[in-house]
Amino acid sequence: MAETATQMKDHKGAAPDKEGKYLTFALAHEEYGLEILKVREIIGYIDVTAVPQTPHYVKGVINLRGQVIPVVDLRSKFGMETTDVTDETCIIVVEITHGGRKFNTGIVVDRVQEVLDIPGGNIEDAPQFGVSVNTDFILGMGKVGESVKILLDIDRVLTGGGLGTLIHDQLDSPAAQPSTDPTERTS
Repeated sequence: MAETATQMKDHKGAAPDKEGKYLTFALAHEEYGLEILKVREIIGYIDVTAVPQTPHYVKGVINLRGQVIPVVDLRSKFGMETTDVTDETCIIVVEITHGGRKFNTGIVVDRVQEVLDIPGGNIEDAPQFGVSVNTDFILGMGKVGESVKILLDIDRVLTGGGLGTLIHDQLDSPAAQPSTDPTERTS
């Protein structure tokens, strides 16, 4: 009985360290959120230049005020069916950290919704679906009224599955990826 009370107590204050402001957005019929401090800006959808030999979910790059920024189709990254661009389609430019460096990356979303202040008591850890389902990229599940927002750890979403390599290739890769081959010369 004491063990159950302890579990309930721990569960009730599920994630006080995840409390904060989240930008919410939609992909299909699902609602997601990401930490507002990771958001650099939100822009309407603009033409994206395709980059050969990138993962299927990388749309390409954009030139945003002189800075080349990789753009990821979040629907594709999550294995969802892609859809046509609409007037509500946006690119959210986020700052991610990978390999001790910070990078700006664009993510394509169906529509941006609002900024919510979610208390830690309303955020639960991601559910576990067993070993075959990786939920490491989920920061938590935010309960807002009767709905649930999937709160993303955008660093993990974007640096997993090869995107980190793409970012480094476009932004001074030799310094970011030191060679382990002693016969290979660096320039």
